[in-house]
Amino acid sequence: MIAGISVAVAVLAGCGPLPELDGDPTAGKDGGAKSDSETGRGVNPLDNPDGTGPGLKVISSDKDRAKARDLIDKVATKGRGAKTGYDRDEFGYAWADSVDDVPWGRNGCDTRNDLLKRDGRDIKYRSGSNCVIASMTLYDPYTGKTIDWTKSKASEVQIDHVMPLSYDWQMGASRWSESKRKQIANDPLNLIPVDGSTNGSKSDSGPATWLPPRRDIRCSYAVRFAQVALKYDLPVTSADKAAMLEQCA
Repeated sequence: MIAGISVAVAVLAGCGPLPELDGDPTAGKDGGAKSDSETGRGVNPLDNPDGTGPGLKVISSDKDRAKARDLIDKVATKGRGAKTGYDRDEFGYAWADSVDDVPWGRNGCDTRNDLLKRDGRDIKYRSGSNCVIASMTLYDPYTGKTIDWTKSKASEVQIDHVMPLSYDWQMGASRWSESKRKQIANDPLNLIPVDGSTNGSKSDSGPATWLPPRRDIRCSYAVRFAQVALKYDLPVTSADKAAMLEQCA
């Protein structure tokens, strides 16, 4: 847990009490605030359009929030389709490395370990491997928690599909080729390692019914959701788009 911060995880981010997580006075090596690389808190999604930078940084300036709204405005809307025929396997087996046209595809490591390496700190690998991560420290942008993770308790960290695969299916991915579905399932733009129980509460919800418990990261989350939708030419529901815009108001 980061010093001075108390975290309460809400099951549905649109309901109930919200954690007070704005502002972190931790000091960096120069005596000032720690840099993003020191804290592992990630980069501004507006500056990370391919998702290869770690985590999510809070979008706080009026200028960036205006840019965020402009980006979200470009996302098309339509009603959510039927879930008929959806199966996780329709997007390829989980964390496949054999994916073309996404960062780190076919690099010899599975997608989950690629994402843990991207966002983790103090990483230690399994003996004899330069790919399989055995332990690390992760800063979870959704809750503000720092998680000391080991592979023996793997489910404590889960990889969130920001735009859930079932949601993708209902918004048009059911008509895609298998290769394109594998891309969105393994694209680092759509993937963030987070607290496992928090990710479990999300299920396949859109932003109108689920947002990260941490209030000040929600605009960044909305931007990432929009970035994925625009890259893959997927619409969102009108309610979800309204919720996304509201987070960056």
